[in-house]
Amino acid sequence: METIRLGQNGPTVTPLCIGTWAWGDKLFWNYGTNYGADELQNAFKASLDAGVTFFDTAEIYGTGLSEKFLGQFIKETDRPVQIATKFGPMPWRFNGQAVSDALTASLKRLQLERVDLYQVHWPFAFLMSQHTLMNALADEVQRGRIASVGVSNYSEEQMREAHQLLARRGVPLAVNQVRYSLITRQVESKGITNAARELGVTILAYSPLAQGLLTGKYSASGGATPTGARKVDPRFKEQNLQKIEPVLSLLRQFGEKYGRTPAQVALNWLICQGNVIPIAGAKTAEQVVQNAGALGWRLNENEVGELDELTQQWK
Repeated sequence: METIRLGQNGPTVTPLCIGTWAWGDKLFWNYGTNYGADELQNAFKASLDAGVTFFDTAEIYGTGLSEKFLGQFIKETDRPVQIATKFGPMPWRFNGQAVSDALTASLKRLQLERVDLYQVHWPFAFLMSQHTLMNALADEVQRGRIASVGVSNYSEEQMREAHQLLARRGVPLAVNQVRYSLITRQVESKGITNAARELGVTILAYSPLAQGLLTGKYSASGGATPTGARKVDPRFKEQNLQKIEPVLSLLRQFGEKYGRTPAQVALNWLICQGNVIPIAGAKTAEQVVQNAGALGWRLNENEVGELDELTQQWK
């Protein structure tokens, strides 16, 4: 299995990450309705069987249940697993001790002594300054409870500030986790991807399939009916579905060439950018197998360029 390093000297992980937002989440994903703990455990096992050993979670996913599930599943395997989780800078968290306490709680739920990547979930820290936050994270690196530090949803300027503050402590900023897909490319026009390459920061791309729009499942001429949050998402309206049809057509064309699905081609395009790891959410073993189909092959340079040119309007 091909691997990629997080940042300049962070852990080496698989070039695809499994997202676990839905693991235990009832608010957005209806956990317990059409999937439960058994499906999640099967998804975890399927990930390891496919060679994908990198998982992304957060303390707020399922109000801690996502971390708990991962902790339980990790205990039942002897295969190495890399875990990334996130700290939420809530208004009542205003000092470095709050970071330490949150990490302690996450490690307890994960049943781990250290995580491979600990990320700040969003850039607004309320009463805690970025200086205090980054120093608290550097302290935890020195304590050995964090292998690498990341941020999430940080702008170019915010990412540069975090990088500078950590560098003063001799700690590299390893990751910026941002929304990124073929039809969500603002991170490029806003300078985030170029700055990340300059600074040696790896991009973790969440929502790499644009909430399913790039799977080909939804179409202006038929296909599945949007449910849940997608019902009110304007991107799933007929006008916007028509707008992305040329993208889906090209994804299908390349998919036929390589024996892959449109979703697998869309994920592969992100991997081909270099310095980018897509986070593909999965609730079932079948979804994991689908996601893992993005690995083990590569679009050629011309095909990457065609998809790039076709999706310029989404920058």
